[in-house]
Amino acid sequence: MKKLIFGTVALAVLAAPAFAQKSDKDDEPLQILEREKKQQADQVDRQYKRVMERNRRDGDTTAVRSDPWANMRGQNDGKR
Repeated sequence: MKKLIFGTVALAVLAAPAFAQKSDKDDEPLQILEREKKQQADQVDRQYKRVMERNRRDGDTTAVRSDPWANMRGQNDGKR
């Protein structure tokens, strides 16, 4: 009986470090990469939406387009 108890205690002592290394916070490397990719994709999506919203607001106040070559052409050069 003493051998059985001693063997059980010895196994428990030897197995304790293995259980101590495994924690809920540690994930597989692929899970970590997947999470980082998702965070980067979300960040890019937020930046895109921010730029689109800014362009939508600024688009209403755009200046009239001008022709930079207008004074270089003659009166009938562009008309045929």
